Amino acid sequence: MKIKELVSYRTWRKLFYMRKKIGAYEVVTPWKRSPALTVPSHIIKPNYAVSGIPLDSPDVAEKLSTEELEAMRRTCLLATDILKSLKNFIQVGVTTESIDSEVHKLCIENNAYPSPLNYHGYPKSCCTSVNNVACHGIPDTRPLADGDIINVDVTVFREGVHGDCSTMFLVGNVDDHGKKLCSVAKESLDKAVSICKPGVPFSTIGEVIEDYVRSHNFTVIPAFLGHGIGTYFHGVPDIYHFRYEGDNGDKMEEGMCFTIEPVVGDGSKEVDILDDQWTSVTVDDSRTAQYEYTLLITKDGVEILTPHHVP
Repeated sequence: MKIKELVSYRTWRKLFYMRKKIGAYEVVTPWKRSPALTVPSHIIKPNYAVSGIPLDSPDVAEKLSTEELEAMRRTCLLATDILKSLKNFIQVGVTTESIDSEVHKLCIENNAYPSPLNYHGYPKSCCTSVNNVACHGIPDTRPLADGDIINVDVTVFREGVHGDCSTMFLVGNVDDHGKKLCSVAKESLDKAVSICKPGVPFSTIGEVIEDYVRSHNFTVIPAFLGHGIGTYFHGVPDIYHFRYEGDNGDKMEEGMCFTIEPVVGDGSKEVDILDDQWTSVTVDDSRTAQYEYTLLITKDGVEILTPHHVP
């Protein structure tokens, strides 16, 4: 009898991609979680807050008005401040659910809505992706362990626009390989940002990131893209972090806002989405690292709207 007939497809994939774990870390699986937190009635909410279904975004990248751009700067700065404030909060023993509660509290205190909450039904106010969780980790009751690397993704909605950013936090004593993985992920983002300006093809972003990541013997996880952002949470343009054969040739234009957010791994490029329909884990339990900026293309170059740095 074939192995596929003896075990689940997910287990078969794990066996197929099995490899020796590199570095010292715990393989993370979902734990119990509490219900979603509530948002007071006075907070202005995005169109999906109740239904969970966002309105369709435009077919072309929006260019914000002068007033909207100023709102975008303020909203992105708030997202950045919330993310940076977590530096001293995140430590061994803290649960990812408590991180979510802290992010939620700071959003409400600043009259902002936590954008992930109920977006396509997502049940929490931020994403927390630890070790082998590549993206969209749902905060739960698992305490952070010594040696964990965790991505926290914070997006806020205020003044009619969204600001999106994420960074890695090193918990306790992280091994050298884990530190290098995080460094290469951050450096790949910075190199991609450095080439952004009007007239540059979006495809150049993926070329720069993939070349840099591969030169350090890591991989880009192709399942996750950057995206247009502004009055909508996710929309055009799609930002590929690798060489994409289906590229349509679109170029950057002044006034465009979008994110760059490569997920860099030290093993397989393949991921599985768990039964919660959100948590994406590497098929071989390898670790990943991700950093994200929201960017604005200006007349002569690019402005980082979420200029966080959490060493």
